[in-house]
Amino acid sequence: MRRLIGVLTAAALVAAAATACSDSGSGSGSGGKVKITLVQGMAGEEFYETMACGAKRQAATMGVDLKVQGPQKFDPTLQTPIVNSVVASRPDAMLIAPTDTKALIAPLKQAKAAGIKTVLVDTVVDDSSIGVSRISTDNLKGGATAATALSKQIGDKGKVLVISTDPGVSTVDARIKGFEQEIKASHPNVKYVGVQYSHNDVSEASKIVNAALARDPDLAGVFATNLNSATGAGSALQQAGKLGKVKMVGFDAGPAQVKQLQDGVVQALVAQLPGDIGAKGVEQAVAAVKKQAVTPSIPTDATVVTKDNLTQPDIQKILYKAGC
Repeated sequence: MRRLIGVLTAAALVAAAATACSDSGSGSGSGGKVKITLVQGMAGEEFYETMACGAKRQAATMGVDLKVQGPQKFDPTLQTPIVNSVVASRPDAMLIAPTDTKALIAPLKQAKAAGIKTVLVDTVVDDSSIGVSRISTDNLKGGATAATALSKQIGDKGKVLVISTDPGVSTVDARIKGFEQEIKASHPNVKYVGVQYSHNDVSEASKIVNAALARDPDLAGVFATNLNSATGAGSALQQAGKLGKVKMVGFDAGPAQVKQLQDGVVQALVAQLPGDIGAKGVEQAVAAVKKQAVTPSIPTDATVVTKDNLTQPDIQKILYKAGC
């Protein structure tokens, strides 16, 4: 009996040791590494690729196992299955740019229930209980910055139009709000004629501007909240012979946006810092996994880029890249 007890005790000690080893790795990935998955808003898009590069650099510095996935379109019906797959793979943490403020709530609640630490990067969801940290451009301020830049371009007077993607995307909703507030508060001679939605479709944005020019031939300026809106608007302005006459401010600073600036399609860009967002996302995710202090909300800056400052070294650093 004593021999049996001894054997059982030894077995229990071995099991306890194995459990201790397993526990020390739990929440820190295989081999002690924290495992994180970044779910982009859209794979291949320069903003999210620049974000991924920043996250990868920070992950390499911190010894983190980072994977990157994303849908081919900025679409919650395409992003949701990716989130479900990530939840099934059980990483320690997930960085995600939700493609809709409401549609991603349910799958992200499942991630939370599975014990996966979630950090929201760039975009957010309406449920404030989701996301141990939320890291994004101060888009309200970015919209106000765009309003100031556009007002300057049109001599602080005239009619201005906003073209956006779809309502329900937190980032562009905030840009629109910031733009509207700044025009109303500080530019009394600028008449805001409203926002119209292109559904992130270039041809639809072009149709919107064609109709706006027919309705308001004295239209002075356009704020395009994203690349496709600016591309479609630029095409319409070019066809109408209004390129450079109707001023335009765009958001973001990828290769296509910079070319628009150089070609005179847009007169100014509001550049975000997606690389910083990705890096800070990894930092906060690791802190959450390791039960360290986490910053619930981290706003990042935006910078106005024009032809005049485009070649400056500090501006060149913040232009988006198609890859690392």
